Amino acid sequence: MAREKLAQAKADAAKRGQLPRREPRRRGAGPRREAGDPQLFGRAIADLLADRGWERSAAVGGVFGRWPEIVGPDLAAHTKPDSFEDGEVLILADSTAWATQVRLLARTLVRRLNEELGEGTVTKVKVKGPQNAPRPSGGLRVTGSRGPGDTYG
Repeated sequence: MAREKLAQAKADAAKRGQLPRREPRRRGAGPRREAGDPQLFGRAIADLLADRGWERSAAVGGVFGRWPEIVGPDLAAHTKPDSFEDGEVLILADSTAWATQVRLLARTLVRRLNEELGEGTVTKVKVKGPQNAPRPSGGLRVTGSRGPGDTYG
């Protein structure tokens, strides 16, 4: 009978939009720790990052490390973030087709990166395609040749 009443109360709350909390309640701050007391590792790292001003750099590094989760496996297989400076993210693509695709998705990518890093952190996405190396000179050329006319002429 108690289970039926509980189920009925949950159904009534769902209709009103007042479902009970599913996550546990957080405890208060508790007693303050002295400076020499041991700290939780995560808290110590967070304090260190804040003291040194490395919070943004650590967040950007985290985004670069989770690139496939953020942009999806298809895009991540052909692109990789290279650098972040002054609100601009440089992304390297392995082909001109993927570079063009990233350029078309630039606004969406800026929005998604700002969701991860905080609004206004990323303002621009710059994309570099594959860089062709200069043609080798010297040993691979025959001196005195006249080009294709040597063979077919």
